Amino acid sequence: MDTIETSEQINHNRRRFFGAAAMTVVTAQFGMLGSADAQSSKATPTDMPAIKPGTNTSFGPLKQIDAGLLNVGYAEAGPADGPAVVLLHGWPYDIYSFVDVAPLLASAGHRVIVPYLRGYGSTRFLSGGTFRNGQQSVVALDIIALMDALGIKQATIGGFDWGARTAGIIAALWPDRCKALVSVSGYLIGSQEAGKAPLPPKAELEWWYQFYFATERGLVGYDKYRHDFAKLIWRLASPKWDFDDATFDRTAAAFDNPDHVAIVIHNYRWRIDAAKGEAKYDDLERRLAVAPVITVPTIAMEGDANGAPHPDPSSYVKKFSGRYEYRLIKGGIGHNLPQEAPQAFAEAIIDVAGK
Repeated sequence: MDTIETSEQINHNRRRFFGAAAMTVVTAQFGMLGSADAQSSKATPTDMPAIKPGTNTSFGPLKQIDAGLLNVGYAEAGPADGPAVVLLHGWPYDIYSFVDVAPLLASAGHRVIVPYLRGYGSTRFLSGGTFRNGQQSVVALDIIALMDALGIKQATIGGFDWGARTAGIIAALWPDRCKALVSVSGYLIGSQEAGKAPLPPKAELEWWYQFYFATERGLVGYDKYRHDFAKLIWRLASPKWDFDDATFDRTAAAFDNPDHVAIVIHNYRWRIDAAKGEAKYDDLERRLAVAPVITVPTIAMEGDANGAPHPDPSSYVKKFSGRYEYRLIKGGIGHNLPQEAPQAFAEAIIDVAGK
């Protein structure tokens, strides 16, 4: 799907990070559309070290904490008293999408929390009797519960794919908990009613896996071939990303979670009303079904080579009523933007958090 960019690159010489020396950013001001070269040295703040994608291959020791219905596995970096940042992954990805982003933000003084979503990695349900629910509001409630458990009253929240949708939901329904937002692909809040509406054939083709998952064959097939399936999605969604087997394998281990298949299948079936949610979340879903406007400061991002289904930025610009900026990251950047262009993603977090 086409994206939008300005005809000129606009140099900013007044944007500062925590009062540091002036820097130059090749992007657009809040409220405008623009583009930036991925990992451009021109966009590197003086107090943030430059980093090449793939520099880091691990976090520090992972932590576990009971939060709501889950025992959540998460990585943490940076000072415990720093301004909080929560980074949320999507499907079929995991916390390693932020393995290069986290140290950049930590070096800028942020407390960075990167959790495994329900159904991924070391995150587990506290009760075997809990319904393995993947609907959108429930995933957002997981993150609110995690913030409560960690004593985080407010955070800048960033994400892509499921993570961007979850971050957007928190910003829309609980703006007091979200200081600012970085969302790859912009506004992704949906509803079952919208999900039932047919799309043009080309657009339907892009969602082939969703229809596959709606079948019993799809459930069994994804369970049997989950690693092969994920690698195929990676290649389709990021056609110019030359990831190696070690990079994929680090993430693929997260799909061995015993609840992974159930959560993924329910998530995609629920979207098209092929599976029901839980009645106790109906009020939240009704609030989301009206596509609520997001009021917190937001930077929306997109890679110029995103092969996954994603909306045109012009379609959602009016869904943000606060300070807003759109950044198109060039250089063959696909769907997994934080891992493919960590410098650009980290800069967006620091920019929006400082506003």
